[in-house]
Amino acid sequence: MDKFNLEAYADKIKNVGVKTASALRELLSRKEEETSGTLDAKGRLERLFDSGTFSQIGTYVRRRNCQDDTSNDYEFESVICGWGAVNGRLVYAFSQDISRSAGSVSEAHARKICDLYRLAMENGAPVVGVFDSAGAYIPEGVRVMAGYGRIMKAVSNASGIIPQIAIAAGNVSGAAAVICGMFDIVIKADDASLSVNPVFNTDAKGMADMGVTAVNTADVASAIASARETLTYLPSNNCEGTPEEISADNVNRTVAIASDDAREVIKAFADNGKLVELYADYAPETVGGFASIGGVSVGVVATNKAVNGGRLTAASVRKAARLVSLFDSFNIPVITLVDSEGIDTSVASEASPFAAELAKLAGAYASATAPMITVITGEAYGSAFTVLGSKALGADIVYALDSAKIAAMNAPAAVAFLMNDQITSDVSRGDLERQWNECVATPVEAAESGEIDDIIASDELRIRIAAAVNMLMAKSAGSASRKHLTMPM
Repeated sequence: MDKFNLEAYADKIKNVGVKTASALRELLSRKEEETSGTLDAKGRLERLFDSGTFSQIGTYVRRRNCQDDTSNDYEFESVICGWGAVNGRLVYAFSQDISRSAGSVSEAHARKICDLYRLAMENGAPVVGVFDSAGAYIPEGVRVMAGYGRIMKAVSNASGIIPQIAIAAGNVSGAAAVICGMFDIVIKADDASLSVNPVFNTDAKGMADMGVTAVNTADVASAIASARETLTYLPSNNCEGTPEEISADNVNRTVAIASDDAREVIKAFADNGKLVELYADYAPETVGGFASIGGVSVGVVATNKAVNGGRLTAASVRKAARLVSLFDSFNIPVITLVDSEGIDTSVASEASPFAAELAKLAGAYASATAPMITVITGEAYGSAFTVLGSKALGADIVYALDSAKIAAMNAPAAVAFLMNDQITSDVSRGDLERQWNECVATPVEAAESGEIDDIIASDELRIRIAAAVNMLMAKSAGSASRKHLTMPM
């Protein structure tokens, strides 16, 4: 495939200044060779939508003619916009067309996308954007930069109102990378490039490790399939309510938890053992994503004991806060699983700055109005107990497994801090640690304080979470209004 070469472009325009319009137009007008198995812009949208449901808008829009413009008269604007059904639900989408002027963004290109957003907002339906462009149509100058700004404003205005999923299918650089990053979920094909500086191309693993992309796939077709799947867990808009569907998985089945890996714990209680994980390669001390339980879509945030003891690092709490914010935006119930040895004490975390990241997480939970259910599945010490969806921060229901350990400190730290003087030839440090775990760090102590609603057996995990989700389905985002109280006789 004859792809736009960023390195060659950079060399060609270096130190040339304003005399590069003709050279740039020559590059931007190059056509993408059609190869077997390649999805073009329209083919990508047809694959996204249910068969036969895609309809275009602004089909014949063309950019204005500019000096040094060598485009063909028959070329229409390099983005295809329209609507259709995804799993039977209305969705809007745009796909940048690299075969038309290398997908370059012009004022008209931006106007088409903004018109699409207007329709999506007025009809309360999600937007999927497929990004693949060589960059701005530079002969338009400030007009195209203003066009980028208008797209940014449209995306920002829609944030938290309608779901937005970005698919990085090819080159995504400069202002396009900024717009892509403003979407709720970014899905990246392995051979796509995503960077603010068009001269650089961070590989897929690098973007995943930095938390820029939520999902990474082998190719564009897989990215589109991932977008279709993700949309099934999201409502059409923030007023629609939590998605529900009939599930064949018995809601009353018992589960077996035999692993410290949070993914295995989630799959144990989720319908059909299915977890659609987000940011899997970023901060693996925390695991999160979409699942369903009893047919109800839920968002899950879990500390991962299998990685660094599930300790909270600056990156892991940033990830958790991002997920809680996303789920709450669309009133998706938040299931939090806590099994953590506490706060990471490394220099790297403290320099992040760690306090600000923990503040973001506490703020995300404290401001959330979606149903929130927290389960202490293992250890929960100190601030880790508090900031991870505690009742004090607004959780509706908090459970603890009967094997959980909850305290201000773990046993070794508590004995070292409080009981060193009690160590004798007859009483060992190990004895005092066992005493701490049996008398202080027990879930019964937490339940007696009212901070735990119930102590449950591990095999009841699915049953109890499902019951709590069902009970909270009608939860209001605000206080109920009334005209006045009813007068006693």
